Amino acid sequence: QVQLVESGGGLVQPGGSLRLSCAASGSIFRFNAMGWYRQAPGKQRELVATISNSGITNYADSVKGRFTISRDNAKSTYLRMNDLKPEDTAVYYCNADVISPGYARQVYWGQGTQVTVSS
Repeated sequence: QVQLVESGGGLVQPGGSLRLSCAASGSIFRFNAMGWYRQAPGKQRELVATISNSGITNYADSVKGRFTISRDNAKSTYLRMNDLKPEDTAVYYCNADVISPGYARQVYWGQGTQVTVSS
């Protein structure tokens, strides 16, 4: 079993910055990709950014140029969010697409962290 724990959310003024962190633990043979998704009230969960095992990144058009996803050599991914806007307000979820030690592909989600952008 794999656990994902997010941190770094909070309340920030428009134009401000936040850095989200996601730490994975458990039995992982290899990561295929890690990513961040968000869900605003009354809306469907949407992709924010992903990063593949080889470091290829993908961003939603709405965050390109403002958000940066990264990973370290351990089991963590980060989302640096600059120039935040009220429409970025949402619960942000970490996602991990992994290969288990038994070579099964599995997808895991964190519990979510609230980001609120408001003056």
